[in-house]
Amino acid sequence: MTGLGDRLKEARAAKGYSLDDLQSITKIQKRYLSGIENEDYSMMPGAFYVRAFIKQYSEAVGLDSDEMLSLYKESAMHEKLEEENAQITPPMTRNRGIKGNSRLNEAIPKIIVALFIVVIIVVVWVLWQKNASNNAGMDVEPQQPITMDRGNQPPASKGDGGTADEKSDEEKTTESDPEPEEEVKEQSLTYVRTSGQDSTYTLTDAEEFKLKIDTFGDTWIGVQNEKKEELTPMARVMKNGETIELDVSDVEFVRIRVAVTPFTDIYVNGEKLEYVSDASTQNIFIEYEK
Repeated sequence: MTGLGDRLKEARAAKGYSLDDLQSITKIQKRYLSGIENEDYSMMPGAFYVRAFIKQYSEAVGLDSDEMLSLYKESAMHEKLEEENAQITPPMTRNRGIKGNSRLNEAIPKIIVALFIVVIIVVVWVLWQKNASNNAGMDVEPQQPITMDRGNQPPASKGDGGTADEKSDEEKTTESDPEPEEEVKEQSLTYVRTSGQDSTYTLTDAEEFKLKIDTFGDTWIGVQNEKKEELTPMARVMKNGETIELDVSDVEFVRIRVAVTPFTDIYVNGEKLEYVSDASTQNIFIEYEK
């Protein structure tokens, strides 16, 4: 325990807020707020949301969010070290070491004999190859070099690009294997989870993050960033045939509130987002992993 939960709880009490009050202010579910105060993050949807919730809680009760996030990081690092220590296997016992040494001592003579046999086989093979080579050299007469009488033919002029041999060498040097093309990564829009009206997706391997929202009937649309700032001119009811286009490449995630999903198509960098939930009203969270 780093004291993070106690400090947040004391600050909330000093403000006179109950958990219900804080839920109304931050829009964070009460069970998540309680988990933060108890430093129990097991029910959280992920580390990204833990940091975002702690930041919102801190700002709501007047604490420095950076300091509170530092305390959370210390707690997360401590838990990670404990998990790594728990996974370390116990050292080998003395009896097992003695047993292993005994087996090794028994195997050493066999290994030496095997190596000795291998050496003998190699020596015999080398001598046989050498003898066969000598015999072949005695039976074959040396070939006379073949010469070509060029007669009075003048040598090829270098002004015409050099001799055929020189051209061949130049062609060989200029020819080369084509350079491999750089692998182009395609973006991945992946569904993660659904909880109530909230459906979460991740966007990876994308150089930009552009949204396009088309409507086919009257539906309420609102787009917010991680700071709960409206990215649309204002959350409103969009009419049939209206379109919103947004460049949100500088955000960590967006929350798209859709009142009627059958009337709404969402495109991410031109790729259509597929609704996993059948609910008509949904909150679509898209995390942008740069």
